[in-house]
Order: sequence, then C-alpha cells, then structure tokens
Amino acid sequence: MPKTTLNDVTISKAIIETYSKKLVNYLTTDVVVVGAGPAGLTAGYYLAKAGVKVSLFERKLSIGGGMWGGGIMFNEIVVQALGRKILGEFGIETKKYKEGYYTADSIQAVSTLCSKATLAGLKIFNLMEVEDLMIKHDVVRGLVINWSTVSMANLHVDPITIESKFIVDATGHPCEIARLLERKSKIKLATETGGVIGEKSMWAEIGEKSMTANTKEIFPNVYAAGMAANAVFGSPRMGPIFGGMLISGKRVAELITKRLK
Repeated sequence: MPKTTLNDVTISKAIIETYSKKLVNYLTTDVVVVGAGPAGLTAGYYLAKAGVKVSLFERKLSIGGGMWGGGIMFNEIVVQALGRKILGEFGIETKKYKEGYYTADSIQAVSTLCSKATLAGLKIFNLMEVEDLMIKHDVVRGLVINWSTVSMANLHVDPITIESKFIVDATGHPCEIARLLERKSKIKLATETGGVIGEKSMWAEIGEKSMTANTKEIFPNVYAAGMAANAVFGSPRMGPIFGGMLISGKRVAELITKRLK
C-alpha cells in the first residue's frame, strides 16, 4: 500500500473548495426551509424525495430543535398514531405506551431524520441565520443570510442572498420569518389580526389538532410549519409530543410540491 502524506493546506483547500461549490449551487433553489427542527427536517425530506431542489438553513451548530432533549432532558418523545406512521416511514422504532400514545428514543429520531433527509437530497447549511428577506413586487423571492457568529459578535458584516421560489418558516416558537415580514416589511399576514398572534399556553390536544390547519401560506410564497405555524396563528403549544410537527412538515411539503408541479 502506498504511503499517504497528509498536507495541512490540502485539507483546508478541500473544505473551502467543496463547501463553496455546494453553497454556490444552492444560491438559487426551489424551496428554502428555515429551521432544522423536526418539522423542518421532515419537510426537507419529503420535498427532496419528490425531486424538489431544497436547502435548509439552521442558526445553531446542531440540528433537531427541541427534539434532542425529549421532556426535561429525558430523551424520549411521544407521538400519536399519525406521527408514529411517519416515524415508521423513516424506519424509526416506536413503542406503544397505551392506546393513542407511542414513544420513541429522541436521539434515534433526530439522527435518523437528519440522515434520511440528507440522503434524499436535502442540503443543510448550519450556523447560518436569516437576517432579512428579498421582497419584490409584494412577493418574497428569497432570503438574506449571514453567519450566526456575525450577530453573536455584534459585527457589521454585510450578508448574501439566496433566491428561492418558496420559503418555509420552521423556526419554532419564535416564528422568525413571520416576525421579519411583520417588523421590517410592514405587511399583513394571512391571520385574523394581519400579524403574528403568538402562541398560547400549553394544551397538547388542541395544539396538535390545530397544527395541520395552521400549516399553510402566510404571505405569497411563504409557508409556516411546525410550532412556527401555531405561533403565527395563535394556537397552544404542545410540549414534548412531536407527532404534529412531523405531520406539519409532511403537509407543507405536499402543498409546495403540488404548486411546483
């Protein structure tokens, strides 16, 4: 076997050149998902599986949102029957606790969602945050992004743009894309008040049921999914039950795929 000599600069060049090529390829895309929680990952998976060019931007280093920690850092999650069905499509093991309640290991769930989504074709860019939107003729045409560390360090560094036909706000409780639309563009969202109503206190049953209905277009070309959808439309939070988020992610993928085709 020939002896391999590792060159430090070659290692650095491999990372820089490969990443740059990937990012440039996704400066223009069909769909951008913002937020790599369970809803965002599920949406990305089903979009990619349908042949859609889709990328996902996550502010944090890790992905998975709150699913990693289960409830109070007990790494088990609960799903209902429909959520269990989606986990089954990913090959994630579930156990019946009692009628209508199923549990899953949160570590297995997150790692499998990520693996299956990226293998299907979803491109994830972590440590990236959205600081603005591109709006032309009253339609959102893309995102304005920057490194998360720029805002953390309070630096003045100009961002770059991502052009996309559709955007999914899957940023969870903060519903950051909806808030940007409301704050910076002074536009009206498709809610009763015309703005973000804000999530209500925990009520798992109503929160889970309302999430599918709340998964829809909130402004031309912008959809809300997962907990962001409930926050936008003023529905309750659910706590460590994740079936609604999985269902919402699949639902928003179906809605956008239908429009693209």
